[in-house]
Amino acid sequence: MGNRFPAQDRFADGAQFIDGRLRPGTSGRTHAVVDPATGDELLTYELAGEADVDAAVAAALAAFPGWAGATPGERSDALHRFAAVLAERAAEFAVAESLQCGKPIKLSTEFDVPGTVDNAAFFAGAARHLEGASAGEYSGDHTSYVRREPIGVVGSIAPWNYPLQMAAWKILPAVAAGNTIVLKPSELTPFTSLMFAQAAQEAGIPDGVINIVNGAGADAGERLVGHPDVVMTSFTGSTAVGKRVAEIATATVKRLHLELGGKAPFLVFDDADLEAAVQGAVAGALINTGQDCTAATRAYVQRPLYDAFVSAVAALMETVRLGDPFAPSTDMGPLISYAHRDRVAGIVDRARGYARVVTGGAAPDGAGLADGAYYRPTLVVDAAQDSEIVQSEIFGPVLVVLPFDSDDEGIRLANDTPYGLAASVWSRDVYRTGRATREIKAGCVWVNDHIPIISEMPHGGYKASGYGKDMSAYSFEEYTQVKHVMYDNTAVARKDWHRTIFGDRL
Repeated sequence: MGNRFPAQDRFADGAQFIDGRLRPGTSGRTHAVVDPATGDELLTYELAGEADVDAAVAAALAAFPGWAGATPGERSDALHRFAAVLAERAAEFAVAESLQCGKPIKLSTEFDVPGTVDNAAFFAGAARHLEGASAGEYSGDHTSYVRREPIGVVGSIAPWNYPLQMAAWKILPAVAAGNTIVLKPSELTPFTSLMFAQAAQEAGIPDGVINIVNGAGADAGERLVGHPDVVMTSFTGSTAVGKRVAEIATATVKRLHLELGGKAPFLVFDDADLEAAVQGAVAGALINTGQDCTAATRAYVQRPLYDAFVSAVAALMETVRLGDPFAPSTDMGPLISYAHRDRVAGIVDRARGYARVVTGGAAPDGAGLADGAYYRPTLVVDAAQDSEIVQSEIFGPVLVVLPFDSDDEGIRLANDTPYGLAASVWSRDVYRTGRATREIKAGCVWVNDHIPIISEMPHGGYKASGYGKDMSAYSFEEYTQVKHVMYDNTAVARKDWHRTIFGDRL
């Protein structure tokens, strides 16, 4: 399967992209990228160490004045060319993404890659609209206006579940605003981040503006976050690691954007379209094999629909086809690694002591699947609200369903975890959905759907799911500095307020 994308040849010069060229890492350690569908090794590369991070930051720092000094139109033109290159290479990106992640090719082709191209096109346009407040004489004697300026070198860390999209979410708003960036993807999934940076170079974005270091979090990641020349860090990953990132960033008073874990509730009221809710729950729980921080993980179903919902979800889950990610008929691929599959299985196995597994709950034993990190779609019921499977992020193809009685109870249960990234509400009643969207504490609340995202709208969480926004014009708040400029209009040397200093000498 590895010959679908010749990674060993493509990255023969190394898996670090620094100042416009590939180079090997200098940590003295190697890492093997493994196809999670087969266990085949796809690429063995030298991991980045602290010296590589320093070199990447130095390249970004040197490139910053030129890129920050480009006009918005010049940056926009470069990003439009970038979007065109990405679109031309769409098939290649989809293959590389599916190979390193185990994603079904239809997911990479229909979701990951076109979403990334659209992101690039959006930020190409948004680069021309970095505006401050209108000028005005707010004090009477002065004219004030606001400048929105790039902040400098950004050091960002992205996860393995959507490597291409996460590279885009981190890189595009930063460079559209005039910053330069060093991105550390997960060392498990280096391919498409490197290809993304190479495509940017081909589009004419100057060397040093986008740099990629592939290394372990404990050395390359921590060095990047703590680097004195990095002025802002954007991190997407688990809440536990996010706390560590925050500790390091705080020591150097960095700006910080965190998009952390999720445990999205899926709230079904008794007047909901049952078929739509069932379809939405299975799709929302199983997208990307459940390795999505906004995936539907906790379904709360009002009691009149509860039994029918559980029965229909179980039946639909049992039709989901696991298989070769490159087969057009495959619905769900493997988890990212054997270790992660074992972690997911451990949570489900522990739940058997206090809940009931309706379907799934095991690795498949079908032909062609035994060598991969596969796990069957899993439905769990009869769990307590305070149990591990309800409260902890599983990050796998597991949905737990609980009943509720009153609307008050349903909304309370939806809010009853530390997380607040996403949620959905299912009802035909506009007043019910309106109340739920107001009262559920989450950065995104869908009504009668779950999962869709668009470039024009922000993505980010409440509570332990972090703060700050990816995508949309709101993301520029993370990557720009707001400066107040104030001009005196009086041409008077001695101002009235000087009396507070000089007393009666005026």
